[in-house]
Amino acid sequence: MNTLTVYRLGQVEYEDGLQLMKLFGETRRQGLCGDVLLLLEHPPVLTLGRAAKRENVVADDARLAEEHIGLFQTDRGGDVTYHGPGQLVGYPIFLLPEHRQDVRRYVRDVEQCMHRTLAEYGLSSVTIPKWPGVWLGGEATRDARKIAAIGVHLARWLTSHGFALNVNTHLEHFQLIVPCGIREAGVTSLQRELGHRVPMAEVEQKVARHFADVFELQLAEGPPPTRTVSVTLLQGEGADTRVLLLRRRPQRGGFWQIVTGGLEPGESPREAAARELFEETGLRADVVDLDYRHAFAVGTTVPPRLVEENAFAARCEGGFEVRLGDEHDAFEWVDVPTALERLPFRGLREGVERALQRGARDVRG
Repeated sequence: MNTLTVYRLGQVEYEDGLQLMKLFGETRRQGLCGDVLLLLEHPPVLTLGRAAKRENVVADDARLAEEHIGLFQTDRGGDVTYHGPGQLVGYPIFLLPEHRQDVRRYVRDVEQCMHRTLAEYGLSSVTIPKWPGVWLGGEATRDARKIAAIGVHLARWLTSHGFALNVNTHLEHFQLIVPCGIREAGVTSLQRELGHRVPMAEVEQKVARHFADVFELQLAEGPPPTRTVSVTLLQGEGADTRVLLLRRRPQRGGFWQIVTGGLEPGESPREAAARELFEETGLRADVVDLDYRHAFAVGTTVPPRLVEENAFAARCEGGFEVRLGDEHDAFEWVDVPTALERLPFRGLREGVERALQRGARDVRG
């Protein structure tokens, strides 16, 4: 029996999720891994499938910016949908065997995994032929409400994208769109149906088990991502704010980044952030926890190298002289737009933006 390795990644920026699908897809295609199921949550974002109509995004650009909600065009099937915290997103990266090489069967199998999961919570879900996704209630009784979206992509029988199951989702954000282009019905979540929050880890476990059963695979848990930290070091105020960027040596990738590094045994993320700040810049300073933790793949190697990073911020005075460590060969103090343009990972850019919002005003070097 072939294996299904499940990776539980927590929060993943949507752009980084697209990269994860690409890298795991290449890994699967090369035979360097078996089938994979990525389970994660995205920050608030709207995604447009190949059949999407832009008018199904009800909110204008100003409203989306105010709500800090991104908008992405994708290669999956379907119309517009919403992803956000409290919603379990699953990306199956399967290389379908010959006897399963049928697009409709694959979609039905993914739906079946949702039906079985919901049944464990006492919910009887259905599919409605003219509307994609997984539903509670029925079209005839006019109480149909969508609890899971399905949007898949297949290329030479390699699958990507997948499903989004509303667990503890902020349902008000669905008012920003016409979900999947369907105006006649609403949306719901496990929390709304059951009257209480549902542990995400519990739902992940059930979903993973049903994917293994439906697709006749041996379930295996993927190793957790390596724990890392990032530190945005700021200098100056207002329009004069500058961000420190460090350039990795060519043998380490050659790209620009903020201060980053891994946790040592027994070390807390805050301790690691302060230590990495000193080792990479020579600065001893307090660090501010930005309450932001996300997972992503470092670089473009296959199999991908997964990390889960906690973001911090610090501030220094204008006269501070940077002392580079062994990992970097150059540094620059740059304005905010330049920093956001150079940083290669969405999560690092988010760390900078959160540092600016917090201002790290109480931190002094």
